Amino acid sequence: MDALVFLFQVLAQTLSIYTLVLLVRVLLSWFPNLDWSNPVLSSVSAITDPYLNAFRGLIPPLGGIDLSALVAFIVLQLAQNLLGYASSSLMGGAFMG
Repeated sequence: MDALVFLFQVLAQTLSIYTLVLLVRVLLSWFPNLDWSNPVLSSVSAITDPYLNAFRGLIPPLGGIDLSALVAFIVLQLAQNLLGYASSSLMGGAFMG
């Protein structure tokens, strides 16, 4: 049981880190003159674009604004909350997330 709780906590922390990387990607997209061939920017793009593309197919841009990132953040937050609830229920405590 402890291993499962640990796994849920690690997954929730991983999603938190991924959320930060996604936030960096979204904020960097506001600067059109960035050189995306830079290895750091290219890595951020390679990590986040497949996830964002899944939502871009569902939600078309509205007036030139890409709202898919908003939905992507909401889904990540829901996943983090579910992992937190699952972890706390296995430990027998209240969720503090």
